[in-house]
Amino acid sequence: MLTVAQLKDRDGWRTRAPDLHIGEDAVFRDVRAFRPDHQQAADLGARIKDEGYFQIRHDTGLDLSLMADTVRRFSDQGISPVFAFLFDEFWAPFHALDALYGSILGGYGMLPHCWVWNVDPQKGDAGWNPHRDMGHVSLRPDGSPIAITTWIPLSEANPLNSCMYMVPAHADPVYGTPRDSEKLFELPSIRALPAQPGDVLVWNQAVLHWGSRSSPRAEQSRVSMAFEFQRTDSPAFAQPIIPPDKPLPFEARLKLIARQVLQYRHMYRVDRHVEQLALELAG
Repeated sequence: MLTVAQLKDRDGWRTRAPDLHIGEDAVFRDVRAFRPDHQQAADLGARIKDEGYFQIRHDTGLDLSLMADTVRRFSDQGISPVFAFLFDEFWAPFHALDALYGSILGGYGMLPHCWVWNVDPQKGDAGWNPHRDMGHVSLRPDGSPIAITTWIPLSEANPLNSCMYMVPAHADPVYGTPRDSEKLFELPSIRALPAQPGDVLVWNQAVLHWGSRSSPRAEQSRVSMAFEFQRTDSPAFAQPIIPPDKPLPFEARLKLIARQVLQYRHMYRVDRHVEQLALELAG
């Protein structure tokens, strides 16, 4: 079991993942940015209003298999996968989407909501249960989003190892209404969203979605990560809003991760020792 002192040891984390980086500008400078042209930005904006989500492909140039293997190794060592956010490589893909977020949200910041998954088929793991991130309050009167979620697989995600499932906004009778705690959609409306490493899934926070339960016949675990973003001209859904143009230092990342462990206790089972460590770190 790790101690608080070990969790605070930056050099110790570098030893655990010697091919990754902490606090080095080069990772953010060299990542390949996604810059949609005017027509593509308009199309993606329309899709997130009409269907609630979109899926695109973007090659950042990062070694995604190395990132996925790091997450799996952490899991094998009893370290929560969310601690991967200590490393620059797990932030850089979101920073690479700056132009996309600007086209959808205008001025925006990063919400202090993020996670990393290692859905292990040999353990019968599943993604998170059907839910809406913030629900109808996250939509503007014209149906455009106040907040969005970006989910990026670092390994293949398919129906056997738990891909994402979505109920498109236009097929959900209670979408965008105060009744959105109900589930009144028709089952044939559900969409499975298989994805390749590096694909980018973006959804607004009113759409219903979930990760399926894995099958022991899956060839590998599903490793993925997500971060949430919000317009800055609306009251913040959570604090502190993280500036998207200035990577957090190690100490701030560690506190953010500890808060995620505590914040999402309702979505997964957390070891009592890990919970106590998180309480001390979150301070």
